[in-house]
Amino acid sequence: MTDDVPELRASDADRERVAEVLRDAVAEGRLDMEEFGERLDAVYKARTYGELAPLTRDLPVGTVAVPKIDMVKPEVPDGSWADRIVGGEGSSTAGVAVMSGFQRKGRWTVPRRFNAFAFWGGGEIDLRDANFADREVVINCVAIMGGMQVTVPPGVEVVVRGLGIMGGFDQREEGVPGDPGAPRVIVTGFAFWGGVGVERKHTRAQRQALREERRREKLERRAERRELRASARDEQHEQYETHREMLEEHREMWRNAHDRHGKRRARDED
Repeated sequence: MTDDVPELRASDADRERVAEVLRDAVAEGRLDMEEFGERLDAVYKARTYGELAPLTRDLPVGTVAVPKIDMVKPEVPDGSWADRIVGGEGSSTAGVAVMSGFQRKGRWTVPRRFNAFAFWGGGEIDLRDANFADREVVINCVAIMGGMQVTVPPGVEVVVRGLGIMGGFDQREEGVPGDPGAPRVIVTGFAFWGGVGVERKHTRAQRQALREERRREKLERRAERRELRASARDEQHEQYETHREMLEEHREMWRNAHDRHGKRRARDED
């Protein structure tokens, strides 16, 4: 590893790893809240590995690990939508609830068509952590005197085509553009004296990341305000010093003029 590695730019993921180490250190009593706040502030201001490394050097994890650098850009970055469109038949193709309930959530593969039926019961179909068998999948919901909830992650395009009789399908998420390469989810079916809800929602990890991002932005704004106040104080102090120097110059000029007048008067009297 070359000497210039500490000057490499750190990514958001690198900063988040260091922040997680600091949170663990607080939970274990290795850092108090004041130290934690100071170091976390420094984490989100850090731009290079060299600035991150000292923040965990005295903790059991040691220094920040610098990842290997691959000069060849991968075709598909980790965590992209393309990673989650895996093909195949899906790990579950149907859900049934008769005077009961069912769930499909967590890590599962959504098939090209998932059939859900609820009679005097309910179903929960959560796609936030799911993989997808195809670029376009259909969730077919039949709810009779029951209900279903379909939860999709942000970035997924949603199309709602269901028919409701004395019931309905939630249309609020329809029409929101999807991310490039994201799956398209078509929610269809039939609801009689029942309903099918559709919502777009972040996972717990994503919500935590958003909270950390908002906190980082808040800390940055607070630091900027401190810098502005410090700059204003410096400017005010500089103006005070300039004014004081001008007063001293005027006093010196007055003393010199007074001395010259006194000398002329003394000569005149002689």
